[in-house]
Amino acid sequence: MRFFNIIYLILLAYIIAALVFWGLSLNKQSKIIYEQQLLHLRSMTDSSAHPVYFDAEKRELEKNRERRLSQYIGEGGTFMLVILIGAAVVYSSVLRSNHLSRQQNNFMLAVTHELKSPIAAIKLNLQTLQRHHLDEEKKGLLTERCIKEANRLNDLCSNMLLASQMEGRQYKPIRETLDINALIGSIIKEYTSRYPQRSFSFNKTSELKLLGDTLMLQMAFTNIIENAIKYSPAEKPITVSLKKKGNNAILQIADEGIGISDSEKQKIFRKFYRIGNENTRKTKGTGLGLYLAQKIIHQHDGKIVVRENQPNGAVFEISLPLS
Repeated sequence: MRFFNIIYLILLAYIIAALVFWGLSLNKQSKIIYEQQLLHLRSMTDSSAHPVYFDAEKRELEKNRERRLSQYIGEGGTFMLVILIGAAVVYSSVLRSNHLSRQQNNFMLAVTHELKSPIAAIKLNLQTLQRHHLDEEKKGLLTERCIKEANRLNDLCSNMLLASQMEGRQYKPIRETLDINALIGSIIKEYTSRYPQRSFSFNKTSELKLLGDTLMLQMAFTNIIENAIKYSPAEKPITVSLKKKGNNAILQIADEGIGISDSEKQKIFRKFYRIGNENTRKTKGTGLGLYLAQKIIHQHDGKIVVRENQPNGAVFEISLPLS
């Protein structure tokens, strides 16, 4: 990239220098034309005998010279502006392409890890069941672990599939009236059973109805809760609260983890974006969860913001219009 920047700047400087050179050359040529025309006028007209005519013709020659100079400046300035705009567009396009390439590379590394990890765990558990005669309690434990890893695979595949469909505008949301209290309650119940060592709390309010796609909203809320689980210690609670404010339902998902810096609060919703590098990052994920959550919330005419949790952690606040 550094080599590209050097070559790019050299070529841009050359083009600008060439444009300035041709501008100066044209101005010099215009001066020569003016001097030649003035000599021709003096040879054809006696300035002492016809001073008024001579001065009028000379002024006309000067106006032509000024007109040519204005034309050179106008056309050269326009051409210079076009070159600079084109150069900026090309450079920003290359930067975006390189940035997207790095993100996609990180995404492929993350997906490979995310797929291999649960597959290896399921394979190990099944091989243990096959090779050993275990009591029912141990069989049930291994089976439960297989189901848990299969759920991870299912969530990952669902995120990738929905991201692809939304990018291609192929997914058509199904709008129906739903009870957001019941939806959040079922999600918390599932995560309580999936992570028994975790502490989940849900502070709900009176029945709140909204118009939306149950599957998509469930995925959005699930992705945010998953994010809270990834970036907070196992012994710290995750608090979910729901309340009514005006004609909106306000959902808050708070954790007591590492928190999110101000510079990262907008970046975390970008596609494939993850803090750090895939080779050194310890947390699981593909960089699609929060991206999809924001897209889904926006499709439901809602808003999602990230705030700091006191004394530490982050709070994701979602506002959705009630039906």
